[in-house]
Amino acid sequence: MPQPAKAVRAPRTADETPRETRDPHPGTESAGSRRAAAQRLTMRRKLATAAMELFATKGYEATTVDEIAAAAGVARRTFFRHFRSKEEAIFPDHDDTLVRAAGVLDAAPPHENPLDTVCRGIKEVMRMYAASPAVSVERYRLTREVPALREREIASVARYERLFTRYLLGHFDEGAHHVGDDDPLLAEVAASAVVTAHNHVLRRWLRGGGQGDVEAQLDHAFAIVRETFGTGIGAGRSRQEEAPGATARAEGEVLVTVARTDAPLGEVMRAIEKALKKK
Repeated sequence: MPQPAKAVRAPRTADETPRETRDPHPGTESAGSRRAAAQRLTMRRKLATAAMELFATKGYEATTVDEIAAAAGVARRTFFRHFRSKEEAIFPDHDDTLVRAAGVLDAAPPHENPLDTVCRGIKEVMRMYAASPAVSVERYRLTREVPALREREIASVARYERLFTRYLLGHFDEGAHHVGDDDPLLAEVAASAVVTAHNHVLRRWLRGGGQGDVEAQLDHAFAIVRETFGTGIGAGRSRQEEAPGATARAEGEVLVTVARTDAPLGEVMRAIEKALKKK
């Protein structure tokens, strides 16, 4: 797969980075700010647990914000410092996960294919769900039963999709696809494909009770996306300048693989698979 150069990423908008998680002094995070962030997340999760328990026993419509706050042992105003509404309360980790996903994109090595970068970014979302399978399964059940929760979930997914679309738009290789005005379309379709692959695997895992190696399932789904969109997502380097990070060829019963030491493992494995298929 050709290796694109990295484009300079446009500054993140307020839509992508939640107000309460933005750092006014990037790169100067102190132990105190990290501790405050951890305390904030702990409280959000405590409120979320209380909300989910009440939704499950009393029903979503019958549960009030005051009851959620009381069950968590805090005042009503504390609830509203963390969430704008009761439907938002069962998604305590999305804001922080969005920031982590954006951090993966920002820190991507220059040789990495942008689709691989986006796939690594969205794995942060999957890990959020996989960290607490029982909670994730119960939340999935609630979102299927309560339209307001389902709409909130859809809105959260849209934020990830916008983040990844903006990233891919900055890494489109015009030399690979002479499509002119359709350049944004390919980036949007590719970003949607990554999000759709993630959501398909996630829903299947949740319907199965949160059992099994969900990351392995996700890697398989991403391989299909890469096979479809593996070319054309680059940063505009000429085809002559591009060089693969890994190559493989079969010589009799021996498979010879040559790879840069900084080549992503996924690219090395794809080169090997391609060579084996030709054998």
